[in-house]
Amino acid sequence: MALRLMVPRTCGGTLRFVRWRSTNVMPIPPINLTIKLPRADRARNRARLLAAAKKLFAGGGPSASLECVARRTGVGVGTLYPHFPTREALFGAVYRHEVDQLVTMAAQLGTGPPPRDALRRWLHAVVEFTATKKGMSAALAIVIHASSDLTAHSMASLIAAAGPLLAQAIATGAVRDDISAEDLLRTTIGLCYTHDKPGWQGNVCRLVDVFVDGMEAKAGDA
Repeated sequence: MALRLMVPRTCGGTLRFVRWRSTNVMPIPPINLTIKLPRADRARNRARLLAAAKKLFAGGGPSASLECVARRTGVGVGTLYPHFPTREALFGAVYRHEVDQLVTMAAQLGTGPPPRDALRRWLHAVVEFTATKKGMSAALAIVIHASSDLTAHSMASLIAAAGPLLAQAIATGAVRDDISAEDLLRTTIGLCYTHDKPGWQGNVCRLVDVFVDGMEAKAGDA
């Protein structure tokens, strides 16, 4: 389509406009309006979204929409979708993030409090992780089905993380030596799934304390 411009001309003392036709119209290049945030800002937004989603899921809100998570975080949906285009992507990301946090926490506790206290604090964190997992269990099943090695890899990572904490507790005589890291995890997670009433996390943490205290090495155990 030709572009027509009205070109002013003067004729005597009168201003006249004539049509000018052009058959060689130059295309106007598209303007890219995408604003790319700095990497640090993107990382902060992602962390805030994961934290908001975790709170919703731990409170039993697996049906929460992505828009609800965005509102909790105080960001627009346009900020959320590039990170998590679907609810399943968000569920999987929360799950992996929680596992990574537990692995990091185990390494940090290994150089902090007394060995048995470190073990106790880490198992309490496992209870919190399991609460989040329970809160999104139905939807997470879709993610696990799509990635069957997700839970197996996560369990292996947690067992590997618990190993040094347990070994340290055994070496100092704080814990008996016939307990394995897998025993710790399966017992703790099993306790979580036998409780579902409001306030169950506090009850499970109390039972975890009883379990950890019961692992104390007695004289003559060595």
